[in-house]
Amino acid sequence: MIPNETHQGKDPHPTDLALDLARKVLKIEAEAVMALIDRLDQQFIKALEIILHCQGRVVVSGMGKSGHIARKIAATMASTGTPAFFMHPAEASHGDLGMITSNDVLITLSNSGESAELVSILPMVKRKGAKLISMTGNANSTLAREADVHLDASVKEEACPLGLAPTASTTASLALGDALAIALLDARGFGADDFARSHPGGALGRRLLVHVKDIMHAGAALPKVTQTALLSEALLEMSRKGMGMTAVVDEKDKLLGLFTDGDLRRTLDKNLDIHTTLITQVMTQSPRTIDANKLAAEAVQVMEQYKINGLLVTNENQQLLGALNMHDLLRAGVV
Repeated sequence: MIPNETHQGKDPHPTDLALDLARKVLKIEAEAVMALIDRLDQQFIKALEIILHCQGRVVVSGMGKSGHIARKIAATMASTGTPAFFMHPAEASHGDLGMITSNDVLITLSNSGESAELVSILPMVKRKGAKLISMTGNANSTLAREADVHLDASVKEEACPLGLAPTASTTASLALGDALAIALLDARGFGADDFARSHPGGALGRRLLVHVKDIMHAGAALPKVTQTALLSEALLEMSRKGMGMTAVVDEKDKLLGLFTDGDLRRTLDKNLDIHTTLITQVMTQSPRTIDANKLAAEAVQVMEQYKINGLLVTNENQQLLGALNMHDLLRAGVV
């Protein structure tokens, strides 16, 4: 054999085949989602208006893989200002229909539009007077025909090479559900604070709900000295309070300046006597401050922008109220 000879006609390596197939799946699913863009029309607007005027809750239902997507859509709506929950269609016929009232909206997901479990509960849903929005891949299906609004989630092909496993169709339904949820969020004026109230236990909630006043050092824990203090006294105060800084205030607690570990290093370079030097001679004047009612996340932004490790908290009259540093933000889970 000739050295370095290529093996002509050899079958592709299994990993190459896997990568090719994976790329094809992603391409098919991406195209399925992109095709939804031009398909959005007044039916989508009508669905939006029905949900906005709903006096009850949005009930989302689907079987099999569509059921998993329905659960996610319900969860997204619930966390973005639209009260919603998932109802299993098989359980609906055995008592769970009692969850639905005349003030509710039912959203059904089914690629075929003929899921027996969903079709079987339509008469009772209609009898209750609830509005029906269907999301299917078949505009001529039973669910599409019986719905007050039909959202077309059809796809050209499934990404499964066998054409059997729901793949592109479920991705399209999920994307369409997200589009509806976000359109509702915007229409309701649902903001970051509203979102945080729905997520108080997570890191996102902490970032959005924690305010400067919740984590700042105040009272006896606040490092401060008066304008008549010597540098040695300021160093003792910094050591006692352990924040790596001390505020300098007048007799009415109005902020005059700040002295930090960085200022100390610069002062030592000047060979000044700490027992005779006034703190006002070496402090940083007009330091960065923040309002106590600001979000702690804003304090992070200020510290990062100006490359500082601490902030003083003042009121509108520049009176000192507190202090915080990056360690406080880390402990609060804001960073």
